[in-house]
Amino acid sequence: MTETTGDGQDPIKVMVVDDHPMWRDAVARDLAESGFEVVATAGDGDQAVRRAKAAAPDVLVLDLNLPAKPGVQVCKEVVAANPALRVLVLSASGEHADVLEAVKSGATGYLLKSASTAELQDAVRRTAVGDPVFTPGLAGLVLGEYRRLACEPAPAADTGEPKAPRLTDRETEVLRLVAKGLSYKQIAERLVISHRTVQNHVQNTLGKLQLHNRVELVRYAIERGLDDE
Repeated sequence: MTETTGDGQDPIKVMVVDDHPMWRDAVARDLAESGFEVVATAGDGDQAVRRAKAAAPDVLVLDLNLPAKPGVQVCKEVVAANPALRVLVLSASGEHADVLEAVKSGATGYLLKSASTAELQDAVRRTAVGDPVFTPGLAGLVLGEYRRLACEPAPAADTGEPKAPRLTDRETEVLRLVAKGLSYKQIAERLVISHRTVQNHVQNTLGKLQLHNRVELVRYAIERGLDDE
């Protein structure tokens, strides 16, 4: 069975980055055998950035501990080059600092290497459609960090900038649920709309607010108290 994107058409394209060849090959093989299209692999940070730009995967499965360039820097660069790319960190480290740094760098999810093959496959599927995926116990940590960041003083606003574009009622409703930590699937069920419609509302909101990823979007929402409504 081929694992496809949310529209059910194209197979989910995955790239695996890890500096241990046996682990990297095993993860790539398991994903390929379960129906994902593994478009590239890489063993160091520089190689990862180059190959991600060339192969254009939907999901980058990324280790943090890499030679040449650390995983968090790889994450920043590949997401900056292609905001549609989803990054799923697969790391041996469950340290809170590593998790938060990865998320701030643009990672959609964070899974420990102790996860089973089935858990990894499910995480890749969910990451591909934009759902935040975290090893149990880490999701609360990340949402707590969002809240902490939202309490920090914002940079002084440039009075010459135009006001933020107005969001539609539905975009605001979706944004409020994102800020509460709901997945796109949960939001779709709550609002009785399709998963793709939720994705479209999020992408439109990111564009209107000139934000780059879910981290910035949640911070924006919490700063405005939308998570308490």
